[in-house]
Amino acid sequence: MDAMSSLSLPSVSFERTQSVAVLGGGPGGYEAALAAAQLGAEVTLVERAGVGGAAVITDVVPSKSLIATADAAVAISEASDLGVQLFAKTDTGKPLKPEVAINLAAVNKRLLSLARQQSDDMRAHLVEAGVRIVSGHGRLDGTHAVVVSTGPGGTDFDRIEADTLVVSVGASPRELDSAKPDGERILTWTQLYDMKSLPEHLIVVGSGVTGAEFASAYMNLGAKVTLISSRDQVLPGEDRDAATVLEKVFKRGGMTVLSKSRADRVERVGDGVVVTLSDGRTVEGSHCLMAVGSIPNTAGIGLEDAGVQLTDSGHIRVNRVARTSVPNIYAAGDCTTFVPLASVASMQGRTAIFHALGDTVIPLERRRITANIFTAPEIATVGRQEKDVESGAINGYVYKLPLAANARAKMMGIKDGFVKIIAREGSGTVIGGVIVGPRASELIYPIAIAVERRMTVDQVSRVFAVFPSLSGSITDATRAMHLVNRDDDFFG
Repeated sequence: MDAMSSLSLPSVSFERTQSVAVLGGGPGGYEAALAAAQLGAEVTLVERAGVGGAAVITDVVPSKSLIATADAAVAISEASDLGVQLFAKTDTGKPLKPEVAINLAAVNKRLLSLARQQSDDMRAHLVEAGVRIVSGHGRLDGTHAVVVSTGPGGTDFDRIEADTLVVSVGASPRELDSAKPDGERILTWTQLYDMKSLPEHLIVVGSGVTGAEFASAYMNLGAKVTLISSRDQVLPGEDRDAATVLEKVFKRGGMTVLSKSRADRVERVGDGVVVTLSDGRTVEGSHCLMAVGSIPNTAGIGLEDAGVQLTDSGHIRVNRVARTSVPNIYAAGDCTTFVPLASVASMQGRTAIFHALGDTVIPLERRRITANIFTAPEIATVGRQEKDVESGAINGYVYKLPLAANARAKMMGIKDGFVKIIAREGSGTVIGGVIVGPRASELIYPIAIAVERRMTVDQVSRVFAVFPSLSGSITDATRAMHLVNRDDDFFG
């Protein structure tokens, strides 16, 4: 999402001006507001925390900035493997090998500043596009209006009527009564940035994406980390080979991974915490991060009164064009029943507006969604996965190529990771892929294009890749999957 890109496309004129009210300024609401302004609508965006929402201010942007710092620390510590040696000298000229030190207070100050800068840039972009921004707590008032509490203590109100409503209110960390966060020792992921120094021993409860990312980051920053997983592997539900690689890296880095261990309660004891497991064992540490999922911010904002259908978990039911059960009300992002990713929220926001205002619409498909887990190494996926082939859900074949076989990987000292391609039997059409390695989030893009455009492995293999490059492993993998005697005139 480029908050500073120029809006150069002409607006579309309607017989009468369409009005759009967007509740929530996260990725979904931001893109919905921009798209509506681009199409010439009268747009009002309501946001209580700041443009960008939690994704920018307390979640995606700061957490990935923290991970970037951890990656830099690892690069410095492993530089000696590439022949780069760092030394300081005593007064007598004797060399000393310096240690990498992390000033966590400075790190957190920087990443929160970056998050605020991104939020300010996005706000400026909306204002430039002609979007009216109202700061305050909003709720639906029927099916065609939003009421916003704008004054201190909820004393002042602003009522905004609109033809189309878009709800993009996001989600918040799930809190358990048996492990109530106190913001000091027992923390949610939004509270980590108040720490002034690196935790001596961080216990992470939950081995999903959020738990794995923060466990990886703090381990690489130099903290002792224990990861408590209720399942038999980290990242349950993700590619099994990817999870195996990551768990191996975790253990090699000194992390303690407790598999098949469920945390019953977390208590603050003095200057530390004690986590009690369901089997009676206890784990003591200095801090505990609770990464046990999130809940949608849909309570008390008038959705039920407006007739919008919710699931038992409070998520808004939407279809593939982000439409709710009420024809003129749409929803985007983590508050919906669709995939909880910032990129998906952005696409939902745009799709909702295109559909509401009569522009060309391509309904969202889960098979096209690219996801990334920002651990070290990163794990990127798109489309169908190997478990779909193993279960018989699709007829396909899988090829995995270790990155260690790649010349550029050898040069960079990369030992862990792989490229995995999933193709359909018979046609060889690429239907999915997994990449584990540095910058997998960037490397997955050509596979995502192949999935989107239904390219075959032979077609992908004929695209020239730079040598040496990590992306060359994609070419190598698809070449290994060559379909003999195919009459393929894709390249003329």
